[in-house]
Amino acid sequence: MSNQAINHYYRRARFLISAAAPKQFPKGEGIEVAFVGRSNAGKSSSINALCDNKGLAKISKTPGRTRLVNYFELDEKRRLVDLPGYGFAKVPLPVKQEWQKLMGKYLEQTDVLRGVVVIMDIRHPLKEFDMQMLDWCAHYNLPAHIMLTKADKLKRGAQQATLLKCRKFLKEEGYQATIQTFSSLNKTGLDELVNKLNDWMGLDSE
Repeated sequence: MSNQAINHYYRRARFLISAAAPKQFPKGEGIEVAFVGRSNAGKSSSINALCDNKGLAKISKTPGRTRLVNYFELDEKRRLVDLPGYGFAKVPLPVKQEWQKLMGKYLEQTDVLRGVVVIMDIRHPLKEFDMQMLDWCAHYNLPAHIMLTKADKLKRGAQQATLLKCRKFLKEEGYQATIQTFSSLNKTGLDELVNKLNDWMGLDSE
């Protein structure tokens, strides 16, 4: 696939299905990359910026409304997956437990899942639930790529300071995750994200 074709590839994303239970997950072979993060960290906006489609992943004014596993098809064998937000939503504990169970069942599908993009607000990175997600990825031997979103909220010097601080922490704690800054508003960091996804999706070799 040529560089120009790859740059436009993610624009073809279209909504496929919302799954409320594991039995609704699409079956068969494929390649999937999942997006996950704290509610209100900018997950939906990041997916929309990647795909150049503001209406693809629904953005709610009330954080935590993504309660399903949402699939977006890129082609007949590749999909992006939007997992429920965690750590913020003001919902009953049993509902949160159901979300966690659903996410756990999804992450067990290591035969199709090639990597997890963990979304964190650059102003509040590496919180408890973020670390749990990184531990989850490590448990299932899933590559993790951290996106420090809303980078436009900080000056460039502060962005780089936070990035270096997080990178140092991850190295010291033994996490293998890669990390970058990102802004869905001005799309800084988009090329870096695309390069990571292309690698996981196997697009560079086609």
